[in-house]
This record gives sequence, C-alpha cells and structure tokens, in this order.
Amino acid sequence: MAETATTQRATKVRYLIVAAATLMSFLLYLDRFCVSFAVDYIRQDLGMTQGQVKWFLSAFFWSYALAQVPSGWLSDRYGARIMLVIYILTWSFFTGLIGAANSFAMLIVSRLGLGFGQAGAYPTAASIVGRWMPVTARGSASAIVANGGRIGGALAPVLTAYLIVQFVPMGTPVEIFPKDVLISSEVIERLQVDGKASSLRAHLTQGDIEKLDAATVTVEGTGDDETKEYSGVDPEDLAAMLNQIIEADEIYNEQQMGEVKLPKEGLGMLALVNEGEELSDDQRVRFHRFLLEGVFPRGLAKLYGKGWRPIMYIYGFAGIFVAAFFWIFFHNRPEVHSWSNKAEHALILKGREDLAKHDGQKLEPAPIKALVMSFNMWCSCFSQWGTNVGWVFLVTWLSRYLLDVHSVPILERGTMAMTPVLIGMLGMMSGGKVTDILAVKLGVKWGRRLPIAGSRVVALSAYLCCVGITTLFPETSLLNTPWVFVGLFSVVAFSTDFGTPSVWAFTQDIGGRQVGSVLGWGNMWGNLGAAVSPLIYDYYLGETPGLREWNMMFLVCAGAFFFSGVCGLLMDATKPLLSEDADAA
Repeated sequence: MAETATTQRATKVRYLIVAAATLMSFLLYLDRFCVSFAVDYIRQDLGMTQGQVKWFLSAFFWSYALAQVPSGWLSDRYGARIMLVIYILTWSFFTGLIGAANSFAMLIVSRLGLGFGQAGAYPTAASIVGRWMPVTARGSASAIVANGGRIGGALAPVLTAYLIVQFVPMGTPVEIFPKDVLISSEVIERLQVDGKASSLRAHLTQGDIEKLDAATVTVEGTGDDETKEYSGVDPEDLAAMLNQIIEADEIYNEQQMGEVKLPKEGLGMLALVNEGEELSDDQRVRFHRFLLEGVFPRGLAKLYGKGWRPIMYIYGFAGIFVAAFFWIFFHNRPEVHSWSNKAEHALILKGREDLAKHDGQKLEPAPIKALVMSFNMWCSCFSQWGTNVGWVFLVTWLSRYLLDVHSVPILERGTMAMTPVLIGMLGMMSGGKVTDILAVKLGVKWGRRLPIAGSRVVALSAYLCCVGITTLFPETSLLNTPWVFVGLFSVVAFSTDFGTPSVWAFTQDIGGRQVGSVLGWGNMWGNLGAAVSPLIYDYYLGETPGLREWNMMFLVCAGAFFFSGVCGLLMDATKPLLSEDADAA
C-alpha cells in the first residue's frame, strides 16, 4: 500500500535548502565587505582622497537599496532558482572587476554593479524560507541564513588580511616610488627632527641631509581641499633617499627607534635581529621597508598594498561554484523537488494553506501602493534605516578606527575587525530562537516587537560606553585599550543581530505571497541608511579625526539605534499587508 503524508516519515530536504541559502549568504557578505578592510590599500594604490573613499564605500548601498523591490519581485515572479543564480553570477563578476579597476570611476561602476547584483539576494532568501520552512521555524531558519552572511562578514577582514600578506611574498620588490610617498611633509619633518627617524640620517649622503634640513613645508586649506607646498626636496629625490636607506646593511637602532609598529612578519624578522641572526638579502630589505612604514605610518604606502587586487579575483571566481551548488540542489517549491516527500510537504504547509491555494497563479506586480500606505511597514523601514546607520561602522570603518586611534598592525587588525561580526552570529542564533519562543508564548505581535526594540537599546548603550571611557579615563587606563573597544563593538553586533531574525519573521508574517517584494521594500530603506552612513561618518571625522570626532560619530550611532528601537515598538506582525482576497487577486 502506498504511503500517505500521514504515514510517511518526513524527509529533511528543507534543511539542505536552508544550507544552500546560507552558503549564498556567506559569499554575499564576504564579497560585500572585503573592500572595507582593503580600502586603505586601494586608496593608496589609486591615489584616492578620503572624500572619494566615502563615496566608494557608499556607492554599493545606493544601488543595493534602490534595486531591492524590483529584484525581490523578479524572484517572486520568475522563481528563486533562476533569479538567485543570476544574482550570484552578476555580483561575482563585479567583485572581480574591482580588482581590475585603474581609476576611481571604474571603482564606482564596480561597486554600483555589485550593489545591483546583490540586491535580490536577501529578499529571495526570505521567500525561500517562507516556502520551505514551517511557520514555527521561520525565525530560526532566517537566523541560520542571515548568520551565513555574518560568517562571511566576520571572515572578510581576517581572510582578506591573510590573503593580502600571501600575495606579497618574499622577493616582492620593496622599492619606493614617488607615488608611494603619500605625505611628504611627515617624511621630511621626521627626518629633520624626529628621534625615531634621526638614526636613518646616517645612511644618507651629506648632500641629501642638507636638502632635508633646508626644506620647508607650507600647508594650505583644510579637509579634502588641503594642499601642501614643498621646497627643497621633490618626491623623486625623497623616494631615492628612502630607497638608499632600505638598501643599507643595517638601519635598526633599538635605542633611538624605540617601539615601532610592525606587521607580524616584521616582528618575526625583528626577533631574529635581536637574537643576533643574520637576515638574507630579501629579508633585510623587506625588514627595512617595514621599519620605514612604522617610522612614517601615514607618510608611506604599505608594501602589503600590492596584494589587494588578486584577492578580488579569487572572491569573484568563487561565485561560479556557489551558483552551481545552488542550481543543483535548490528547487522553487517542495512539491517539485524529487528528494522531498508528501510528509515534508504537509509539514511545511501546516498553517499555511494559502501557499498551496495560490501556487501556480500569476503573481501581480509589487504592491507598491499597499507598501506606501502601510504605517506598519514605515515603522519597519525606519527601524531598519536607523539600525544600519548605527551598525555599518562595524563593517566599514572599524579597521580605520583601530589603525588611526590604536595603531593596530594588519593581521591583528584583521582579527579585531572580525571579532564583533563573529560575536554577532551568537546574537543571530539566539535571537531566532527567542522570537520563535516569544511568538508562541506572547503572540507574534510582541514576539517580534520585543527582540527588535530591546536589542537596539543595548546597542546604543554600548556606543555610549565607548564615549564614556575616552571621556572619563586617561589614555593609559586599562580600559582605554583596543580590545576593550572591540568588546563594546561586539555588544553592538550581538544586539543588532539578535533583533534581525525578528525583522525577517515580521516580513514573512505580513507578506503573504509577496514576501520578496515586502522584504525588498524594508531592506531598501535599511540600506538607504547604510548608503548615507559613510557620508555621515565622514562629516564628523574628516581626514584626520581625533578622539572628539570619533566620539561625536559614536553618539550619532547611539541616536540612530534609539530611533530604531522606538520604531520597532510600533511594528505589528498580526496585520498582513494585503488581505487574502487582495493577495489572491
């Protein structure tokens, strides 16, 4: 006798589907945020200003935001399988194109294309979860998929840092070119008077020393318009002097140089020198290049900057394999997947008979009027907008903060930048479980509301603690160390991600058959917040921010989370966007 849905043991293909969506999410964030760590090297390589950097980081979010609704609707209309494969291949192409960029304009085009390609990913993923998971497991499944993105975002800085180092192997030319002298004034002034650099003068000719001592520096303008006039030493002469120092037999002088910030590789070489071991010729000149970068931290381009392009090609090429994996294992609906049985279909559809009722009917255009007229949706949109204004710092300029304020070396900086996003994963998983439990105990209204609002209050409190530490405690305090701030940023990441599954589940609760369009609409406004974030940050920070400027930015982030929490308290998951009749029309 043939088995029926009531006598069969349900297959577990739905978990494979969630795994495929999670892999997609992993690549999504890896490709999106790898440039945030590499941006200092990109800036140096292409001679960009900090003003251009903010537009480079912002460009992605504008196209990503504006393409959310049409991309989500296309997935609802033509199916997640074909559309998500197209999205993955598109954004992977533009990721690789970033590595080929030779101008600021080409970088902007690549980032805009990356945003367009990635816009449909999460709306499509939400639709996948809505079709393949029972109502009572939506929060947890959404958390797993979103956590794939967090893993990608967490690994982006540390993996990018590691690959950059690997792509600049021993034997890479260490010669300094005029364009590598980023701030001539710093190099000249330190060679004139600075204690750490004074020992380097011994390796210069008398004529070079006379040129340096006679040189003057004039600064005109402020911010992005700042220009410097030099007299006495031109960039080519200065580069030649630095190369002369690099080629010297030995330039390290512990007494005069004191503590110099070196990358991990440089510290290893320093340990050999201190133990009396002789370096090879390649090691010696490479060590000297690292020493110069430590003595002139802002004045010279970094040797590791040569490694950022190849990693963009690798990340872009990886998209081909992820797209193939998704195409092979995913199908749009459980009932058309040959590995899924009737028992699993019944389990998924329990309480969601509307999906079975309307499957096969032509999907109407995105419900723009209903979205615009819904107070409920505007609360969700503004909550996501505020959340991203407060959160985007963690995945864009945290690396800059660690370098500028705490002078953290590259590999350690990669680890520190990874930590908050990694901790956020714990918030994502626990938040998914909590919203599912609260939805059963308190109903979906408060089961979605409480995690969103409460998590935003915790995030703003962490930012206020950052301001409090730098205001109330001296720089020598144990509280004023980079890992303490990384811990506070981890609290921001944990609490932000704790509320994310509730936002996704809210969208699935009210979206009906239009989940892709509904999540796309909310995601659009959230990413408009992400788009303006680098512009807001740059307004307060400028080219050379001090603690006061960083604290002002942290206060803005705290205010954004407060606004997000208030809006979250007004969201009501019991009110569907469209009535069943309208949904079926």
